[in-house]
Amino acid sequence: MLLHFSPASSTSPPSPSSFTSNYFLHRLSISRPPYLEFPLKPRTHLFKPTSPPVSYSTKTKLLYPSANRADFRSYALPGFDFGSVESVLEAAGVLTAIIVVHETGHFLAAYLQGIRVSKFAVGFGPILAKFNANDVEYSIRAFPLGGFVGFPDNDPDSDIPDDDANLLKNRPILDRVIVISAGVVANIIFAYAIIFTQVLSVGLPVQEPFSGVLVPDVRPFSAASRDGLLPGDVILAINGIQLPETGPRVVSQVVDVIKKNPKRNVFLKVERGKQDFEIGVTPDENVDGTGKIGVQLSPNIKITKLRPNNIFEAFNYAGKEFWGLTYNVLDSLKQTFMNFSQSASKVSGPVAIIAVGAEVARSTVDGLYEFAALLNLNLAVINLLPLPALDGGSLALVLLEAARGGRKLPLELEQRIMSSGIMFVLLLGLFLIVRDTLNLEFIKDLL
Repeated sequence: MLLHFSPASSTSPPSPSSFTSNYFLHRLSISRPPYLEFPLKPRTHLFKPTSPPVSYSTKTKLLYPSANRADFRSYALPGFDFGSVESVLEAAGVLTAIIVVHETGHFLAAYLQGIRVSKFAVGFGPILAKFNANDVEYSIRAFPLGGFVGFPDNDPDSDIPDDDANLLKNRPILDRVIVISAGVVANIIFAYAIIFTQVLSVGLPVQEPFSGVLVPDVRPFSAASRDGLLPGDVILAINGIQLPETGPRVVSQVVDVIKKNPKRNVFLKVERGKQDFEIGVTPDENVDGTGKIGVQLSPNIKITKLRPNNIFEAFNYAGKEFWGLTYNVLDSLKQTFMNFSQSASKVSGPVAIIAVGAEVARSTVDGLYEFAALLNLNLAVINLLPLPALDGGSLALVLLEAARGGRKLPLELEQRIMSSGIMFVLLLGLFLIVRDTLNLEFIKDLL
């Protein structure tokens, strides 16, 4: 959820008189055929004490049918679908709740300090529904690119005197810093609250690794389906090469061989129940010349639930999970900047995020808890970046003012900086919506 200043009215161009939230982030994508996997990264969360540490993917979807749980820390996204209406609504509800929490943070930080607020909106553009209370307009708007809290500071229609002490722009630097930072703080608190609720209600997943690669799903009429591979099979070896216990390359090792052998037989040693046998699979050819067999792959991991015995253990488990997720988000963001040319395509908008959330929601409820917590942390961290149109950019301008001894930048310059950033974010949002929509499975089938 990128945070920035937004328009004071529904039709005017963006201005630095309100805080807004957008949710474009490096991709939480979903593995689809050929279900590409990327190098795994160590997870810092809870593990079964008797088992060796499990490497976790920051760019891969992991499905665990035996525990009916999905890991969605991040995913590869050649294409994705929305699934059932119920799961889509659940994912959209999570995203909307995160937006509302973020904007509520800004709103309360201003309201409790006596700062004038004029608007509270979820979405941008034309108003679909609204009501007024205590001189604040609350609205739901047409375009789901985030939301904003509006201030009357630069609203030409406002009858509040320009020198009013309770306008945001006239408040001391510390007051403004609190308002700008409150959205991010609200998301961080919300993330911890979600994890704590998960610990108390359903428990935390603990993972025990086994050798091979699990096949959670086989697409109908795919190469794998034609040649006899079934959901629940475990691939122990490929072309005579034994696969190790779950590790950084176990899934990508299988994917690499499949991609390199379109229309050529690939021999898989498969465990089904208590029997081991070989299956020859001939990958179909993708439009880019790589092979695909139409299966979902994940590390072969057994999931159990860890539940606290008392409230102190609950806080301990929630804290470890919180810091583990935070580390993953920070590390993933670092990798994005260090390998930007390869990572730029892994930025997702609301369509892709809802698609991922819908997939998680179809898997299990406790997966949805972690999806919501991860999304909160991801958006909080990104919004702290010192870029125009983000909360971090607004904070940077206020800190620059402090460094200049309280002298503000010229208003026109500040508006140009923020408006250019907002325009970029809006154009990026529209691009992502179009691109991610075209990646939906049913759209790809139509095309």
